[in-house]
Amino acid sequence: MEKEPIYVEKIIPGGEALGQLKNGKKIFFWNALPKETVINYQIIKNKSNYTEAIATEIADISKYRIKPKDNCFLSTSPWQIFDYSYELKTKQELVKEIFREHEIDIIEPIIITDKRDYYYRNKMEYALYWNNSINKIELSFHERGSHRKIPIKKSSIERSEIFDYALKVVQELNSKHEEAREYQSLLLRCNQKGEISGGLYENKKPHPSFNNLTDRILEKKYFYSPNGFFQINLPVYEMALNEIKKYITTEKVLDLYAGVGTIGLSVASDKKLTLVECDKFAYKELANNYKNTLKKEHLDIVLSKSEEALNYIQPSQTVILDPPRAGCDRKLIDKINEIKPQTIVYLSCNPSTQARDIKLLLDNYKIINIKTFNFFPHTPHIENLVVLSL
Repeated sequence: MEKEPIYVEKIIPGGEALGQLKNGKKIFFWNALPKETVINYQIIKNKSNYTEAIATEIADISKYRIKPKDNCFLSTSPWQIFDYSYELKTKQELVKEIFREHEIDIIEPIIITDKRDYYYRNKMEYALYWNNSINKIELSFHERGSHRKIPIKKSSIERSEIFDYALKVVQELNSKHEEAREYQSLLLRCNQKGEISGGLYENKKPHPSFNNLTDRILEKKYFYSPNGFFQINLPVYEMALNEIKKYITTEKVLDLYAGVGTIGLSVASDKKLTLVECDKFAYKELANNYKNTLKKEHLDIVLSKSEEALNYIQPSQTVILDPPRAGCDRKLIDKINEIKPQTIVYLSCNPSTQARDIKLLLDNYKIINIKTFNFFPHTPHIENLVVLSL
């Protein structure tokens, strides 16, 4: 049956383009831009109240559409079709819209980028594809919305050292006549010097331990595991840390959701600093980085969930928040409102939960700075920084 043409209205939080069927049902498109008309599409999810699809034929092509670099772009970086300036503008508008949905009026935030929109990721995980026509393994990604693998010849969002190394791993597997079904994936990470660590995950076997990497962030040395949590785009991360550092004016600082310590130790190691982390693997790396700090007699590291470390919140303190996508636990927000520390620095990978949390703080706090950082070019992901003062 021929599909009805669908006019694309706008980009929504989450990164898809919004359209609507004649019956009123919403349809969310990948590979479509506002003001385009989708003539044909492939449905990847069909629910009673919405459909998710990939646009495959388009009329009224947007002036902001560009040709993607990679055949795998829908799997890795679906905004490769966006002109980069248009991407930055779209992310600014989305942050403003998200905060407005939570009844918070903000000016359109400044968006910060190092202008390097490709070859920026320092970590990538590949699937392995068995090509029956040549009886060889190829690198691949999973097709968006399915478990089908797409073999790739190139990928442009990770650093070139990673992709080149991945090709060598596959070449070695093929020289040994290995089969793709023996392996779950290939995980690789590199530091800013281009040194590589990581390797293959084998099916039905425990994940191996990989050699730690080291990197310098704001002149401080950090140790981290390739398969642990560490920032993906370090040059832009440093730009965010320099912005955060401007607001560390109190003598006492509490870094919640501290991870391996890269925020607190980078911006406040000269303060009376407490870092709280609940993941035992991240905490182990945090402990290593703590030991590497020259003046650590005024530092304290705590293995705990942030919402269970409420006694560390004090007045006349700066609290740093960098929670997972789910945002902060309500108990933590309530405790901040009760104790009223001087400054809250909130860095978030999910502006929707960030705005939700900030809404609950605005009886006691005002927003004094908001900036958006493009950690993940050509993807819908947004990293947003909000600073609140008592």
